[in-house]
Amino acid sequence: MSEVALGIRQERKRRTRQALLDAALRLLDRSSLAGLSLREVTREVGIVPTAFYRHFASMDELGVALVEESMRTLRDMLRDARRTRVDDAIRGSVRIIAEQVLAHENHFRFLIRERHGGVPDVRRAIATELRFIGSELATDLARFPGLSAWDTEDLRMVADLMVSAMLGIVTALLDRPRDPDHVAEATRVGERQLRIIALGTAQWRSPR
Repeated sequence: MSEVALGIRQERKRRTRQALLDAALRLLDRSSLAGLSLREVTREVGIVPTAFYRHFASMDELGVALVEESMRTLRDMLRDARRTRVDDAIRGSVRIIAEQVLAHENHFRFLIRERHGGVPDVRRAIATELRFIGSELATDLARFPGLSAWDTEDLRMVADLMVSAMLGIVTALLDRPRDPDHVAEATRVGERQLRIIALGTAQWRSPR
């Protein structure tokens, strides 16, 4: 097989794999992963069920791939929130969260639902990714004045609290993401929660 033909074949395979992921994500808007069948996904894409196995060994494996794809969205969102230079970092972070939830609603709905869902491999994949996000945030927090002397365990606790609060904002936004009044209230409450965490962090002195 020529390099050109091989390249075309690989690109076709990549597109089909992505089509399966996109189809599953659309279908998961009204179903849990445990309740979604392989036949539903392949029918949505327009391929025979046996062709599914050229891309994924099982629906669980597809679910883990969706976690990886969706978590890239979440990681990018949190990195943007941390790096944005605004007068009010917390308000800017919450604004970015709201914008990203609206732009990638299906990804976030999938993560929130399946975080405590019925597929063990997917739950573990989400938990692993959230631990990684917490570690990244703890590393960033260590660069702030006043936090550089904190021990790793305390920094990680603060990071986990912040990630949990952000996930809470995402969950609240997903309840009625197209309702401006609801979005305004969810962001207001989320902003207050993050401010309380920041205030507690500023006052905390770790016992020695």
